Amino acid sequence: MSGLISGKKGSRRLLMGNEAIARGALEAGVKVAAGYPGTPSSEIVENLAKVAEAGNLYVEWSTNEKIAMEVAAAASFARLRSICVVKQNGINVASDFLLHLAGSGTRGGMLVIPCDDPGALSSINEGDTRHFARLLEIPLVEPGDFQEAKDMTKWALELSEELQCVIMMRSVTRLSHASGNVTLGDLPVTDVKAEFRHEGFPLDPNEGIITSAPVAFRHSQQQEKLKKATAAFESSPFNTYTGPEKPEVLIVTSSACNLYSREAINILKAEERVGILKLGTTWPLPEKLIENRLQKCDSILVVEEVIPFMEENLKILAQELEPKIGRKIFYGKRDGSIPSVDEMNPDLVIAPLAKLLGIEYQAMSEEYATNAMQKSFFAAPVRDLTFCPGCPHRASFWSINNVLKLDNNRGFVCGDIGCYTMATLPTGFSTLKTLHSMGSGTGVASGFGKLTQFGMNQSVVTVCGDSTFFHSVIPALVNAVHHKSDITLVVLDNSGTAMTGFQSHPGLEVDASGGDAVKLDIESICISMGAVVKKCNPFDFEKTQQLLFELLEIKEGVKVLILEQICALSPEKKAKKNFEMSVDESRCKGESCGCNRLCTRIFRCPGLVWHEESGISRIDEAICAGCGVCSAICPVGAISRKEVAYE
Repeated sequence: MSGLISGKKGSRRLLMGNEAIARGALEAGVKVAAGYPGTPSSEIVENLAKVAEAGNLYVEWSTNEKIAMEVAAAASFARLRSICVVKQNGINVASDFLLHLAGSGTRGGMLVIPCDDPGALSSINEGDTRHFARLLEIPLVEPGDFQEAKDMTKWALELSEELQCVIMMRSVTRLSHASGNVTLGDLPVTDVKAEFRHEGFPLDPNEGIITSAPVAFRHSQQQEKLKKATAAFESSPFNTYTGPEKPEVLIVTSSACNLYSREAINILKAEERVGILKLGTTWPLPEKLIENRLQKCDSILVVEEVIPFMEENLKILAQELEPKIGRKIFYGKRDGSIPSVDEMNPDLVIAPLAKLLGIEYQAMSEEYATNAMQKSFFAAPVRDLTFCPGCPHRASFWSINNVLKLDNNRGFVCGDIGCYTMATLPTGFSTLKTLHSMGSGTGVASGFGKLTQFGMNQSVVTVCGDSTFFHSVIPALVNAVHHKSDITLVVLDNSGTAMTGFQSHPGLEVDASGGDAVKLDIESICISMGAVVKKCNPFDFEKTQQLLFELLEIKEGVKVLILEQICALSPEKKAKKNFEMSVDESRCKGESCGCNRLCTRIFRCPGLVWHEESGISRIDEAICAGCGVCSAICPVGAISRKEVAYE
């Protein structure tokens, strides 16, 4: 954090990519930052929130990404510089408003910063947000290293203000979450006053109303701004070329792929044969710069993540320029030289590049690769994806799964995005049967709940987290209540946006900066809609299952069960245990018990371990969170708990 606000011009700091973006926003004089937490983007808002008071900023975790975009836009309309920060899925959520914003234009500089996740390292998709820039006709820029992450943020905000249009600046996981040395610039001393001017001629971009209508007029203005962006991109300091004047192969790349490409050339010792055109401005493409470089090389390898966005745009431009530059051959994702899924890495660049250059290269011998694979396969312990020790979701899904089996009418659970997504796996007893976007579990369930007229009589259950409830479940719940859909919603309330780092949401009493905020009560909201609502602690298996049975028995309308238990890793818990757990070795019968090792084979909390030598279960005291839940699942009562008293 010290580097964000105390670092002086010219000093060098080791910054994570997201920290560099945050510092760039400060150097640009940003006053408002809004977003919704999502890996790999969260640290940008988190770091700005830490310095909000010292830097005179307004920073918020918005209810969802669309609202975050609208909050940032309001600041821009009032002539303040602002940023909206989301992960790749968030652009989908915000795209409705973003389409209108692209048409209406902005006033103060405004960036939308999506952080994509190639390889879906922390997501269930690897959506590529770049096509939104072309779809919505807004400029797109992409930093290629950590210094650029900072410098480009400032440059793009200045360009946005000059053009009066929102600009998309895309990052990716390996840039957002890796670290590098960054030379800092000045932090401006700003004394700006927010003012929304709206009393001038309606079509005046500075004094009139802000709207995307009349569409033909605004759309033509929007396209003029794109032309100006293209002109500015021609001289952008973030478009660079390194290599021989007339290379055998020209690599055109952007973002983190710039680093992979440079490493690939270095490994092949091909610096005198291969050039790299690193583009920081990737939509619209800088035509004159591209023309100049394509004239000097016939073979072009396009290296990017994930879809062939830049490759296709380059081919279109090359076709238009063919009378001037001649016919070119492109290699990349379209011809299979580079995969169109997952992250890139230096080896994936080396393979097609070595082939084009006629260089024989093997990253490792087949013998070494085979031995390494065998050793890793047999030596590495099996580590399944699992809920944390003491996770309330494990208890919740234990009850849900048991109730649906006892209900015996092939009931099922619709889910969405959160830690509880893992309930598609054995850690959640394979309970979730549909999984899409945030809030879609309830929306899909709402549809299932109206299929009784077609003979469906299965119990329909849906789950969501507390943050997701506010993000996008409320409209789906409104729909279900309004149409009398027969569903049961289970809200897994663990008191925070736990999956991404315990950021605040409207159900908590704190805001992004730790200040006081108004807490909205989920129970009251559901009751006000007309739903039947029950609430309990998921660690109480008996009560949880009884309430869920009661709700399933109600065969018309929406029922809601709120399961409240703070996340085991929440900072508020401070690693304190409620119970000391132990196994009575004289009572544990292990594999000879009729339960067939229920605790370690089925319940599978990491705090419970199977001891092969003794043939009994044991508690791993270093891992056990002391929730006490496992004492309720042992059929012979071998697991006991003792309450811990803290002074």
